[in-house]
Amino acid sequence: MVDTLTRLCKIPAISPHNGGTGEDAKIKELEKIIRELGLDDKAKIKVEYVDDDKAPNKRRPSLFVEYPGKSSRRLCVLTHVDIVPEGDRNSWTLDPFQPEVRGSRLYGRGVSDNGMCLVASLFALKALINAGVEPGYTVSLAFVADEEMGSHFGLEPLLERDIYRRDDLVVVPDSGNDAGDFIEIAEKADWKLKFTVLGKQVHAALPHTGLNACRVANMLAYEVDEALHKAFTEEDDTFDPPFSTFEPTRRYANVPNINTVPGREVFEFDCRVLPSVSLDEAFDIVEKIRRDIEQKTGAKIELEVSRNDAAPTTSPDSEIVKLLTKSVREVLGIEPQTGGIGGGTFAALFRRKGIPAVVWSQECDGVAHQPDEFTEIKYLVNNAKVFALMMAGE
Repeated sequence: MVDTLTRLCKIPAISPHNGGTGEDAKIKELEKIIRELGLDDKAKIKVEYVDDDKAPNKRRPSLFVEYPGKSSRRLCVLTHVDIVPEGDRNSWTLDPFQPEVRGSRLYGRGVSDNGMCLVASLFALKALINAGVEPGYTVSLAFVADEEMGSHFGLEPLLERDIYRRDDLVVVPDSGNDAGDFIEIAEKADWKLKFTVLGKQVHAALPHTGLNACRVANMLAYEVDEALHKAFTEEDDTFDPPFSTFEPTRRYANVPNINTVPGREVFEFDCRVLPSVSLDEAFDIVEKIRRDIEQKTGAKIELEVSRNDAAPTTSPDSEIVKLLTKSVREVLGIEPQTGGIGGGTFAALFRRKGIPAVVWSQECDGVAHQPDEFTEIKYLVNNAKVFALMMAGE
């Protein structure tokens, strides 16, 4: 399992919209691994493509494996093959794409998010086959593109192709904690704001002859941040954290030299908003600030909004929650609790389609997207055991 995870994580499947070449090479390697494991003897293997003009082959691949079981009802495990970029290489103590085992851990970009559970789902099915156990359910494994950038070239359009059914049991192992005692059944709304501030670029020695877009952007970011946090203070203990988050995150490069006043600034907010909060009301607050600062400064401010309202909650009494709870209890000897997170997994897409879905894994807290990302090897094994028990229908 460690060798397979290492092999896959040597292939940087980074979105072409984020400076990479996409998932083609990784999907091809994954197909080889599936055949080497002998899963293709009975399984149906299919690659689904979504058109993307920015991809080298003008399309993005997602791989599906379906293995027959005693029942035609499907247990679906979905992981994603894409990863985020490594970020600042100087913050890493190893090559992000040459994974290394250090003690009980495997280090490298994507080994946790989402490589560990991808490999665990494969080897869970392989373990049943090796043991001569016919799965209780038909097992559907999906290895999907573009999760990190919003699923616009992955699951979102694929769900429109009727690949999934309303009676499917869906688990998305893309979030969790060290204890493995948390089953996610709800997600906040995902609301992203992108501001473009247009001023006038001039020499820094003559700032009065231009309009400093950097200063306007600073003012705008501060006022939006303050106003949203002040307006929406409600809490819901279902979620961790229990409040809405409105975070200024990304700032784009402006001028390449220090002695130029920039005439253009672009920055973004990532907001994870409780279902009780009106996104329309939140937008009205932001829009008022945008107009006020335009009038005050003379700058032109453009605003792009990406909005995904909170999906319906999966019932704690649903069959998939019960199945997962039973398997976690047997493998880890603990009683998992249900709750909500900030959002951003495949599960919300299923819930909007009326298909209950859960998110679970035993994974290292706070390592995803960080330098020196790692996974505990025992978590890799534990996740495979949980998935195998679920597949067996025991």
